[in-house]
Amino acid sequence: MKEQPHRLKWHILFVITILAIAAGIYSASQTINYNWQWNRVLPYIVDTSPVDILAQGDGSASINNNSLTIVYDNGNPERVISNADTILVSDGDIVFEGDLLARQESVRMGILIEGLLVTLEISVISLFFALFIGLVAALMRISNNPFSKNFSLLYVEVIRGTPLLVQIFIVYFFLGTVFDLERFTAGIVALSVFTGAYVAEILRSGIQSISPGQMEAARSLGMTYPKAMLYVILPQAFKRTLPPMASQLINLIKDSSLVSVISITDLTKAGREVVSGSFATFEVWFTVAALYLLLTSTLSWAIQRIEKRLANNG
Repeated sequence: MKEQPHRLKWHILFVITILAIAAGIYSASQTINYNWQWNRVLPYIVDTSPVDILAQGDGSASINNNSLTIVYDNGNPERVISNADTILVSDGDIVFEGDLLARQESVRMGILIEGLLVTLEISVISLFFALFIGLVAALMRISNNPFSKNFSLLYVEVIRGTPLLVQIFIVYFFLGTVFDLERFTAGIVALSVFTGAYVAEILRSGIQSISPGQMEAARSLGMTYPKAMLYVILPQAFKRTLPPMASQLINLIKDSSLVSVISITDLTKAGREVVSGSFATFEVWFTVAALYLLLTSTLSWAIQRIEKRLANNG
């Protein structure tokens, strides 16, 4: 009971510290005479601007019961627009290709949320291939075959010893040209290979932390080496390496921001585009940071739940 007030004091101190940091950031922005305008960012998160409906060819407009029909001069099928909220042409008007015909109210994802989904897609796909590459490299690293061990060692040392940004450029400009890879594919390849090297070392350490006697016991029961590794060693290794694996996966999400340098419209590139269009520099980058934090925090929470479940299961 005596410890509770003591812990409460530390929680209060934590809140005061966070408020002080926020006040410091606000005060620093005032020294450069910056006017915070968060309303500029909202349309890039949830876009409520009306959708323009344009003419797809030359023709004439006909309006009947709030329904707009475009009869094209080139003989194409008529276009009926019945879901427009505002019709901007009159009955009998001549329209030309590209003319604004009507507007439709809508609520859709802004460019920042679209970039967030691209970041999530790249991260999930890269995660799948990184785990596969890392597992194969880890098994090669602990094998008795000199070729496999040396090849895995070379892969890990080269990838971990060179910057990810340089690897993205090499994959996109060299391998992408040789194998005709799209920029999205090139980004996934670079992230997968880079993360796979770190996953390989994490898994290798986890596998080697298991007592050799467990492999011997499994083999004495008639299991082949692959079965013993699959059913006895790897489950324990994955459980032991879950915390560092979670940290590496969180790093993967943050590292994915570098694919913006090859013009993939992920969250970071979307942020740059919004800054150039809204001039709300601080607001946009704080929002981008918050969205990245949302992704990484969700993954961290999920990993903690898995850890607790595994601990409860013994």
